[in-house]
Amino acid sequence: MGTRIELSFRDRAILRAVDGGYAELLVGVEPDLYLDGRCCADQVAARRLARAGLIVAAIPGPTAHRVPACLTAGGRQQALGA
Repeated sequence: MGTRIELSFRDRAILRAVDGGYAELLVGVEPDLYLDGRCCADQVAARRLARAGLIVAAIPGPTAHRVPACLTAGGRQQALGA
């Protein structure tokens, strides 16, 4: 995804946590993000980042199951502010 979106400090923190391997997605229509096993406090931001194609499930999984989350190339680029 070549389009850059305006990111807040919190958005970048979420992206860094995902990049650090601390995140899981609960598979569903609107995926819930978990950081260090706890539900992300800002699901609105997490879902916006996922809809923007910056955060994705690292592996496929059935609905309502947690799977590892990872950044796309665009997500990594924006997390680093490049």
